[in-house]
Amino acid sequence: MAGSQDMFDAIVMADDRFHGEGYQEGYEEGSTLGIIEGRQHGTLHGAKIGSEIGCYQGFAFAWRCLLHTCAAEKDREAAIAAPMNRFALGRLPRVTEGSRDWQGLRSKKMKVLESLIGLIEKFPYDDPTYDKLHEDLDRIRGKFKQLCSLLNVQPDFKISVEGSGLSF
Repeated sequence: MAGSQDMFDAIVMADDRFHGEGYQEGYEEGSTLGIIEGRQHGTLHGAKIGSEIGCYQGFAFAWRCLLHTCAAEKDREAAIAAPMNRFALGRLPRVTEGSRDWQGLRSKKMKVLESLIGLIEKFPYDDPTYDKLHEDLDRIRGKFKQLCSLLNVQPDFKISVEGSGLSF
């Protein structure tokens, strides 16, 4: 009778056993798929952030070169004009208010530009667990917007399936 009792218990308890085994198999499969999906999601968003920061970096480096070139041309023009002014007027050339304003604005642009480049260089590309990742990214975006305002540039940063781009 004990053997038949065990057989009936096995039949009655089969539902619980199959439920437990199904749960365990589903949990393991879900964990595996969750890891794969999480990796894909992280890769996609990491690529978007990297593309955005790379675009900001390229923008900043290009403008640094442009501002240095512009400053060098202004200095060259001043160096050429200085002897002519001295010869014509018999004194050193006077600095006009416009040139002071240009120098002040240029130095402010350069200061914000160098600050943006510094933030980009300090950004923790290798550490996805960095606590202040989004805060630093927001700071970079803010500096970029400030620089665009100073440069009087209207950027349109787009991330799409084909890639990213910054258009003017």
